[in-house]
Amino acid sequence: MVFFWYTLAGGIATAVHYAVLLILVEAFGLAPSPSAVVGALCGAAVSYVVNRHLTFPGAAVRHQLAVPKFLAVAVVGALINGALVWAGVHWLGWHYLLAQAVATLLVLGLTYRLNRSWTFA
Repeated sequence: MVFFWYTLAGGIATAVHYAVLLILVEAFGLAPSPSAVVGALCGAAVSYVVNRHLTFPGAAVRHQLAVPKFLAVAVVGALINGALVWAGVHWLGWHYLLAQAVATLLVLGLTYRLNRSWTFA
């Protein structure tokens, strides 16, 4: 059940992430890779709040300990995400949204394991 809530929280955070990505690329003309990183970090902020209250509500770890850990996981996830989007666009010639979709799936598994075993443990 925990993974269900994590995935739901991730869906909400992903919607924020993609909205920021689309706005930065389409409205402001920024490059997809750094826009993906900014979007991932915005999504991570939403993700922390939702995960703290829905996914790991009984976590005994205090915010003072959980927030820095969550931010570390979010930054690592965002950097990996940006690198995967860059590789998809520049090496594979994919549209940036396809590269982002693949990156989202790959980073989801990694961040779930890190947050469950370290951030909210």
